[in-house]
Amino acid sequence: MKLQSFIRRCVGGLGLVALSTSVSAQEVTLKVHHFWPGTAMAPTQVIGPWCAKVETESKGKMKCQILHAMSGGGTPPQLVDRVKDGVDDVVVTLPGYTAGRFPMVEVFELPFMTNSAEVGAQAAWDYLQKHATKEFPGTKVLAIWIHDEGYVHTANKQIKSLDDFKGLKMRAPTRQTNKLLAKLGATPVGMPVSSVADSLSKGTIDGYVLPWEVIPAFKLHEMTKFHTETHPSRPALYSAVFIMGMNQAKYNSLPADLKAVIDRNSGAQLSRQIGKIWDESQAAGRKLAEARGNVRLVLSPEETDRWLAASASIKDEWVAEIDKRGMPGKTLLQDATGSLAKYRQK
Repeated sequence: MKLQSFIRRCVGGLGLVALSTSVSAQEVTLKVHHFWPGTAMAPTQVIGPWCAKVETESKGKMKCQILHAMSGGGTPPQLVDRVKDGVDDVVVTLPGYTAGRFPMVEVFELPFMTNSAEVGAQAAWDYLQKHATKEFPGTKVLAIWIHDEGYVHTANKQIKSLDDFKGLKMRAPTRQTNKLLAKLGATPVGMPVSSVADSLSKGTIDGYVLPWEVIPAFKLHEMTKFHTETHPSRPALYSAVFIMGMNQAKYNSLPADLKAVIDRNSGAQLSRQIGKIWDESQAAGRKLAEARGNVRLVLSPEETDRWLAASASIKDEWVAEIDKRGMPGKTLLQDATGSLAKYRQK
């Protein structure tokens, strides 16, 4: 009897261990990686709140380990591969940091497309579902959006007209923005935003294009004196595309209840929400620059139109490139612009 009792206790103990293992197997920590400092708008208003919501809705079964400023290793351009390969579970990055690799979504990085990040996010999500998910194998895109209006910022020379770009080395984030700066007369220098401050201090660049949102996070308003904005009656000079992407295999490995949490916190609504946050971010950056005595100039509609005309051929070049890749470039551009127009009317 004593032996049988011992065996029963052992079996019961093993059952408790198995139950404990089953419960712990449901607990997931997502490694979330991005390139901003932890105090920047994206981690404080987008990534952090998303992680908190996921943890709350999963009742603590799913949590995030947020890795700020590339602290998990690698460089910003490598994030798209890190999430595809499962090195990171979730990333927030710009596909355009890897030049030419994501030509389909580049349509939203063409010059003078829209001046609303919220509108751009909605259009980009629709376009992604219809045309471009194949550009992200191994990655489940949770959200896609563009930033608020991109402007020109310079250290020592105010850009007042198209002619002022001549002789300046200007940072650009993406391939299409490099083309834009070349059309405007500058020498483009491609690099992620995390490299801008160092490049300015070394004189590698004379200025950069960026939206207001990110400038305070890298203290770039302390390194540039002049800021030039295109006229608000015209679409933005440029935009860059962002994605929040999750490793597809990681998503597939989740139990149904945790997949449902991810599904509720991704997609069209999340994209639109993030776009709206970017739209609302301009004032803070402007305020800090102006408080330092920096000079902000808004171009006239006529001068803005000169910039628009100088860069207009970039859209034709994108269409021709997409056609060479065996896809209908003109139709895709029309689809993107049509979707932007649809959401502008809402």
